[in-house]
Amino acid sequence: MGSDKVEVIQYLVDTRDLWPRATKTKDLENEASRALALLTEEEQKGVLRYYFVPDAKMSLASHLLKHWVVSKYAGVPWWDTKLTRDPNGKPIYVDPATGKQPVFFNVSHQAGLVALVAVAGYGGQADVGTDVVCTSERRTRDHRIVNTEGWSKFVDMHADVFGRLEASYLKGDLLSTQPGLPELARGEQIVDFKLRCFYTLWCLREAYVKMTGEALLASWLKDLNFRRFRAPEPGARFEQLPDAEAVEKQEIIKDHEITFHGKRVEEANICLRSLGPDYMTCSAIRTPQKKEDGLSWDIGPYGFLPIEEILSHAEAHLRS
Repeated sequence: MGSDKVEVIQYLVDTRDLWPRATKTKDLENEASRALALLTEEEQKGVLRYYFVPDAKMSLASHLLKHWVVSKYAGVPWWDTKLTRDPNGKPIYVDPATGKQPVFFNVSHQAGLVALVAVAGYGGQADVGTDVVCTSERRTRDHRIVNTEGWSKFVDMHADVFGRLEASYLKGDLLSTQPGLPELARGEQIVDFKLRCFYTLWCLREAYVKMTGEALLASWLKDLNFRRFRAPEPGARFEQLPDAEAVEKQEIIKDHEITFHGKRVEEANICLRSLGPDYMTCSAIRTPQKKEDGLSWDIGPYGFLPIEEILSHAEAHLRS
């Protein structure tokens, strides 16, 4: 089932400075016309349905990334990258000639960044999931809730998406067991540290659940627990370096203790990385038919993919 040609693909598209003259979503019809022309009519309508421009831009980049990874890594002409959905609603590409998926992919987006993780060239089934979070995007709102309602109330507001042990941990032993909190930290600094841990757990769970193909409202969520997880140290630069080049190794965390129904989960390859001081990414991969394959793959850093590279590839490979 394995292959020497397996590629683990990870890219980010930063949409924050794209199409700057679009102040309303409708403006994208002109400002991003080149990119929109590469989507199906249904996808275009989905993008332009968003009220806020940043959301529409992330949706546009997300669609482009999915078509791009299939076209580039499966050698499929752009207009033949017809995406469907699996029984859980997860977008997939099935080769009509073989009935197989030559590329397994997943996307995520938050605060202007769109993340893609994919596996290409593998002969068996590969499940992949990604998430990107920004710990400061809702900082004002989060601090207001914590300051007025208390930290426990803040955690309880989101408890439905956490495991039973995780919610208790966030409200209990968090500060005494998590490394990285300055000894003299006070007030807002402590809240920021708690929020970083909170969003770390959110990122881990989201990537894992998306890898399984189910949603964050899956019935078994309470039985999944990341135990003794660690928040990565904030990154000094807005980039991710290969492991060997990373000066601060605590920005990269690959060892995780995961339990499901009380039993250790050992088939998932999960990598959590800081991106600058506020963002972090998580990739989760497994190969259910032969778990050692997925566990052996190195999950490196995400690179930034310029939108021009996507558009140029698409335009050069529209048809066979």
